[in-house]
Amino acid sequence: MDYQTIAECSLAGNLLTTEQALGVLQAPAEDLFDLLGAAFRVRRATFGTRVQFHVLMNAKSGFCPEDCGYCSQSSMSTTEIDRYPLRSMDEMLQAARKAHRAGAHRFCLVISARGATTPEIERIVAAVEAIKAEVPIEVCCSLGLLTLEKAQQLKAAGVDRVNHNLNTSARYYPAICSTHSFADRVATVEAAQAARLATCSGVLAGMGETDHDLIEVASVLRGLAVDSVPVNFLHPVAGTPLADVKDLTPWRCLKILCLFRFMLPKTEIRVAGGREVNLRSLQPLALYPGNSLFIEGYLTTPGQAAADAIRMVQDLGFEVGDPVPMNAP
Repeated sequence: MDYQTIAECSLAGNLLTTEQALGVLQAPAEDLFDLLGAAFRVRRATFGTRVQFHVLMNAKSGFCPEDCGYCSQSSMSTTEIDRYPLRSMDEMLQAARKAHRAGAHRFCLVISARGATTPEIERIVAAVEAIKAEVPIEVCCSLGLLTLEKAQQLKAAGVDRVNHNLNTSARYYPAICSTHSFADRVATVEAAQAARLATCSGVLAGMGETDHDLIEVASVLRGLAVDSVPVNFLHPVAGTPLADVKDLTPWRCLKILCLFRFMLPKTEIRVAGGREVNLRSLQPLALYPGNSLFIEGYLTTPGQAAADAIRMVQDLGFEVGDPVPMNAP
């Protein structure tokens, strides 16, 4: 497989063929540096060597009625986690201040729910208005399924971006969740876009999906023209239906990141949940295809501390800060 040809195809704005995409996901271990080098060529064309940091807050934990098999907050989970209703405005403001001090470009408010209720939207709107008035940070909200009206309320409050991951392909989605559909998730992304919000939507790899499923969901995200794609890796948690699914290796994770970089050459690719436990010692190499990171933990699992992430980026010779768009050759 000629990975530089794939890079050239990506930089030209062309969609990879199925054969090329499978070649990336099935690349042999001895091709590691050739593949990463080609992916970095595409990443550097738009984002240079800069790395964005993002911090999220689990603003409402547990009590979710959905049955997503990977989630410790779902109705199917017996995992021991903290459970609490929506945090106060002051707690959300304090968390945003802390995220800014940690060097985050974006602060993400996340709740566990099928979708935020009207009173919850009103409280989140008030918190976002307070954050935007004081803290120089972008705000992203991940609030489950979203209507256009609620998306417009978030936009009016100053929310910059809405997150709603597709997680996997339409074909495989029923194996992961039965209480809502893949189409419901796509509709939420489209509602956010209709409200003129930036959109963040990604995947959760390692749930038993096939290579074709990964290629399909990457194609759908490309078609939706989302602004950011978090690539999450399953962190199997005891008490969830996917607790015993352990399909990922560090090399597999890197190939998945390369695929998404080639498929979405000008889109922010965030190395997201599960990177610490799945990439392990190869985490720095993920920044050749990826250009942003979550730091300071996830919803119910710990993550890399800000100071360690900054050191990792600098040791790689990359820069910490907002990406500077560049013209692709």
